[in-house]
Amino acid sequence: MELIGKSLIILGVIILIIGVLFLWGNKIPFLGRLPGDIFVRRGNFSFYFPISTCIIVSLILTLIFTLFLRK
Repeated sequence: MELIGKSLIILGVIILIIGVLFLWGNKIPFLGRLPGDIFVRRGNFSFYFPISTCIIVSLILTLIFTLFLRK
């Protein structure tokens, strides 16, 4: 039961962080418009892949999880 409780708490914190990002994500001015993000527009077609933003977010999350989930 203790393992289930810890897992639910961690899942709740992750959902909370995702919710905060959805609420305040557009207020971070540089997020999604970094150099290296791919944006192609041709006629009626547009393609956007934020590769630089994904790398930065991945590094930040890796750092956070490394610091807080040490044993």
